[in-house]
Amino acid sequence: MDVFEAIASTENLIRVVDMHTSGEPTRIIVSGYPNLKGDTLLEKRRYAIDYHDDIRKLLMLEPRGHDGMYGAILIQETELTKAGEADIGVLFCHNEGYSTMCGHATIALGRFLVDTHDLKLFPSRNSLLHSPNTDAIELRLHAPCGLIRVSVPTTAEGRADATKPVSFISVPSFPTAIQIDLHVPKELAWPRLTNIEQDNYIIPVSVSYGGAFYIIVSAQSLGFPNGLCDASSKLQDFSNAAEKLEAFMNNNHRELFTHPTEKDLSFCYGVMIVDSTLKSNDDSNSEAGICFFAQGQIDRSPTGSCVSARVALVVEEGKL
Repeated sequence: MDVFEAIASTENLIRVVDMHTSGEPTRIIVSGYPNLKGDTLLEKRRYAIDYHDDIRKLLMLEPRGHDGMYGAILIQETELTKAGEADIGVLFCHNEGYSTMCGHATIALGRFLVDTHDLKLFPSRNSLLHSPNTDAIELRLHAPCGLIRVSVPTTAEGRADATKPVSFISVPSFPTAIQIDLHVPKELAWPRLTNIEQDNYIIPVSVSYGGAFYIIVSAQSLGFPNGLCDASSKLQDFSNAAEKLEAFMNNNHRELFTHPTEKDLSFCYGVMIVDSTLKSNDDSNSEAGICFFAQGQIDRSPTGSCVSARVALVVEEGKL
């Protein structure tokens, strides 16, 4: 086939809709993605990983995407939609692979799915219920981690109301480690630690699950005494520390990322570096944070699944 004919052909056309949540993108694949084999959503996720990862790379990476791109693949039929427990399913993807939960993409999908009436794309659209008590449409989204209940405020015309926040109830969240001490040998440490002359370094960390597993650690513990606002540090310094820490825990403490029922959910998704010295004006218990996930990707939004993980952690600590 002539190169122009190949480019102009609609035979392999994939259509997407790009949205964002607080600056974090969500590229929603609306047509052209192949059917995935599998009886369950997690089986379909494995099939996508094994047989269609080239499409993820095409849509997420340069030149069509970038390091910060995030994707959502709509799955019309899952075991929960067939059981009448969910309205639609979704698979999440990013620059490295496939996630199990994403809060910012859930918010974007909520608005998008309320505002579409394409029954091929969303067969259950007409069955969505409007709640007069909240003046919102309730959406049941089947993510790989489980069922997410999304509430989307609407206008009088029934469209998603962009002036009001979307909210969701996530899956049960829980910590698996609270302030445990890691003993990191000097040869596995990162530059900001090795500036301190020691044979090994003790780093207190927590691990918590909010639809995906996160390591939660303070910037000070990673060797940044002035926290996230350290003028002598660059973003790459924090990224390097997060990458080294995650690799160390994957090699030495993988059991902390064990989901109680699903092997496919048992992996570390990201590292949240927090700084409790940076507080909002109205809350003395607040903390700032920067989240690294996938292949060094930075979450530009306040995060979603990591918020669930952090809330579960502070509840267990008795701080909330």
